Amino acid sequence: MNKTLETLQSRFSMPAQKAIELCNISKSRKLLRNEMFISAGCIPKKFGFLIKGLFRYVYTNENGVEFTKGLITEYWFISSYSAMIAQTPSYFSVEALEDATLLEINYSKWLDLRESDPFWYKFLLRFVEQGFIIKEKRERELLLLDAETRYRNFLKDYPGMERRVKQHIIASFLGIKPESLSRIRKKVLS
Repeated sequence: MNKTLETLQSRFSMPAQKAIELCNISKSRKLLRNEMFISAGCIPKKFGFLIKGLFRYVYTNENGVEFTKGLITEYWFISSYSAMIAQTPSYFSVEALEDATLLEINYSKWLDLRESDPFWYKFLLRFVEQGFIIKEKRERELLLLDAETRYRNFLKDYPGMERRVKQHIIASFLGIKPESLSRIRKKVLS
């Protein structure tokens, strides 16, 4: 837990006491590769702070086709936050792509903590702003950039991710078919 406290303090400029408060409403949890932290169709009652591992947000249509909405790396929060706020079923799943360790935070305990001190509203606002920036960039790229440029941006934005994630998931994240990704990879890597 000491490493987690240190990470919260250094990465988020969080005072030691605030890091302890967050850890006090959390529990450590391990998930195996391919295990769901949140399943589509369920109302989420928790969110997590990823300490080790890799997750993806994934939509699955009625034909079983997957669409990767986002990739979440270490030292970031994972959730289906809008579903949690609205207390509605999540439209997507949060899946571990690697064996993972995280802090699991109960949403009702988070609400109590958030109400106890204005610090937590500021903390939340920073993450909402970061999430908005990521979402806006992703939407722009999917709407305006060609597949090769999106792949080049992926390599730049997620260094080393090619070795951690299966190619069909990368293709799904880029909004292309695996065969197209294979052609683009050959071109980019040659």
